[in-house]
Amino acid sequence: MGVSGSGKSTVAGMLSAALGWELVEGDDLHPAANIAKMADGDPLTDSDRWPWLARIAQWMEVQVRTGRSGIVTCSALKRSYRDVLRSSVPERTGSIATFIHLVGTREQLHQRLITRLDHFMPAGLLDSQLRTLEDPTPDEQVVEIGIDAPPDQIARAALAALRLRGRLRLDLDEDRFSVQL
Repeated sequence: MGVSGSGKSTVAGMLSAALGWELVEGDDLHPAANIAKMADGDPLTDSDRWPWLARIAQWMEVQVRTGRSGIVTCSALKRSYRDVLRSSVPERTGSIATFIHLVGTREQLHQRLITRLDHFMPAGLLDSQLRTLEDPTPDEQVVEIGIDAPPDQIARAALAALRLRGRLRLDLDEDRFSVQL
């Protein structure tokens, strides 16, 4: 999770490759109208986001129901959005939704957005996303990781945090963890 430009897709791709888990880009589940709206520089509203979040939650529910772990990229800016996603993974299944929140300064995020060439989200929407962002609370399953380090180090930090929280029981050699981009 995190605002646009935080590195969600890059880090998620590395985690997916390392863990062998299916990855879905949340942006790919946006209705065309949402993408057009953002591309025009108009921020999404809650009513724009709810159908999108429902599609992500549905994907997560299928993963749990079929016994597969997965990774999904999603801004998940508000607690209510995270609650919808969390509710798609009932605790009785033994699974749990854990959010990795990639955190950076406005300046870091803006710099990334203005140098990104292949995305519909314009840098002008960053402030809107930052205003919408509700910082996770201690009772949520959220791991916050700064974006200062290179992506492979961020991915290693995410793996380590998941292990510490007991969410990951894989024996990966973090010293050898790398993905060529």
